Order: sequence, then structure tokens, then C-alpha cells
Amino acid sequence: MSVVIELILLAGLILGSWVNLQNQLNLLQHDVTMLLQNQKSYQQRIEELTSKIIAHEYRLRAVEKDMAKANISKKTF
Repeated sequence: MSVVIELILLAGLILGSWVNLQNQLNLLQHDVTMLLQNQKSYQQRIEELTSKIIAHEYRLRAVEKDMAKANISKKTF
């Protein structure tokens, strides 16, 4: 009789552990999903900033060229 009770208790422990493991896996899946969403958001923001940096670099080069042309034309007069 005690063997049957021990087996039932063991089965209960195994079942409880399995349910706990499933809950932990669900929480982990949720966390990973949130991390992936945040990574996509940050990646989009980085791409936006990169394109703005490139645009500003081109503008700066154009201003520098205009300034260089202005300096050359002042020296010729």
C-alpha cells in the first residue's frame, strides 16, 4: 500500500514540475518575444538615424564646397 502512495506522490511531483516548467517556458517565450520586438524597434530607429547622418554629411560637404568656392572667389578679386 505504501508503494502505491509513494508512486502517486511521485506522479504528483512530476506533474507539478511539468506544469511549473511549462509556465516558466511560457514566461520565457513572452520575454523573448518582447526582446525581439524591441530589437526591431531599435533597429528601425538606428536605420533612421543612419539615413539622417548620411543626409547631414552630404549637406555639410555641400556647405564646405560652397565655402571653399567663396574663399577662392574672394582671393581672385
